[in-house]
Formats: sequence, C-alpha cells, structure tokens
Amino acid sequence: MKNLFDVSARQEILDRLGRLSVGANRQWGKMDPAQMCAHCVAALEVAAGDVTKQHSFIGKVLGRFVRGSLLGEKPFSKNSPTDPSFVVTDARDFAREKARLGAIIGRFGEAGASAAEGRMHSFFGRLTGDEWGVLMWKHLDHHLRQFGG
Repeated sequence: MKNLFDVSARQEILDRLGRLSVGANRQWGKMDPAQMCAHCVAALEVAAGDVTKQHSFIGKVLGRFVRGSLLGEKPFSKNSPTDPSFVVTDARDFAREKARLGAIIGRFGEAGASAAEGRMHSFFGRLTGDEWGVLMWKHLDHHLRQFGG
C-alpha cells in the first residue's frame, strides 16, 4: 500500500496536487478545490501532531470493524463520512490552501513514521506511524480523484 512516508508516493501526490486547478470540476461531494485543500490540511494537522483529537465513542465501538478495510488496498468510496470538525463550508483562497497543503504534505512525510507513531485518530484510536502514512495517502488520493486528479 502506498504511504506518504515513501518519497515516490509522496511525490506522486504532490505532482497530482500541482495539477489541481481552481476551476477543477468535482466528481462527487460538495467542496470546491480550495475547500478540499483546507479539509486535507485539517486532517494532516492531526496526523502531524499539530492538532490533537480524542477517540470518539462511535469510533471506540465501530472503528475496529472498519479499520482494516480502510487501511487496505481498496480506495475510499465516494461521499465517505468525515469527522464533522473537518468539514469546510466557507470560502477559501485556492492558491493559499493549495500551498498550505503542499507544505504540510512535505513536512509530515519528511518527519517519518516514527514521528506519527501512536497519535490519536478520532475514529480509529491510536495508529502506528505507518498506518498514519497509509491513511493520509489514501485520504489525499480520494480527494484528488474527487477533482479528476
């Protein structure tokens, strides 16, 4: 499985992000490209340790049943549920959000798996560093595919 800690997998995501334009048409969902970038930054801020989350009750009950499937080879499905705190509905500046996303992808990836080891995910609980790398790669892949990238 691809992982943001792998240099080539990270570069692939950064190249796809580089091709994203403000006018990209979404294939599903409600966000525009700028909102999507801001949403992905919010998720990566948790993975990078900039923001902490608590393990939600629903995650404690259901997380173990879906953890394996979400960390496996299958891409995330369209209109997958999201943590409400990551929903972005306000207008955002595309160039700024795209630059923020590129920067945090680089910072998270370069820090390595050991830096993310044991961080809390609101649904899955504590993840290994490698699980964070896979999850963030899949999340970015999902949203770049959302806009044809």
